[in-house]
Amino acid sequence: MSGVTSSAVDPNYHVPAQAAAYDTAETPPPYAYPYPVREPGRISRFLTKVNNQAPWVAPAGVALLIGGGVAYTLLMDPTNASASSTPTCLLRLLTGFDCPGCGGTRAAWYLMHGDLPAAARHHAPLVFATPFLAYMDVAWAAKKVFRRELVPLFRPRNLTVFVFLGAWLAFSIARNLPWAPFNWFWV
Repeated sequence: MSGVTSSAVDPNYHVPAQAAAYDTAETPPPYAYPYPVREPGRISRFLTKVNNQAPWVAPAGVALLIGGGVAYTLLMDPTNASASSTPTCLLRLLTGFDCPGCGGTRAAWYLMHGDLPAAARHHAPLVFATPFLAYMDVAWAAKKVFRRELVPLFRPRNLTVFVFLGAWLAFSIARNLPWAPFNWFWV
């Protein structure tokens, strides 16, 4: 970002070049930055260098994390675990309520075994979001590795994200209600 520093107001204010003609003797322009732009540190420079030279590292890291989660889920078989098995949900342990993520591991296990109704019973928002998240991951990884958009990126609007989060919150509240039909969501 090119610009000039206005020492008339404060030497730390960074004023964009198009605002250099603005009279800063009285008040700074509303878009002046109250602190200087810092140089990137060692870690930021290293990560930027790795990202520019080996674009496959970030998608490989994400794939490794997803693979670790899948392996953990398959090896632990969360469908046979009891409420006191470790690891357990701290919110459920302390309050007795299902948290917004309760049942997610079991739903993922059922999804990996092709049992869609059982997965939806344990965590419906996860079942709904999984294909979208998988598509977004594949599209992002392809763009990152090949440095061009091979698969169109899925960019949900803010309203869509807020509606999904609101539905997830409603699901989280409804699953804790003790009467029918909401007790169908108990896990």
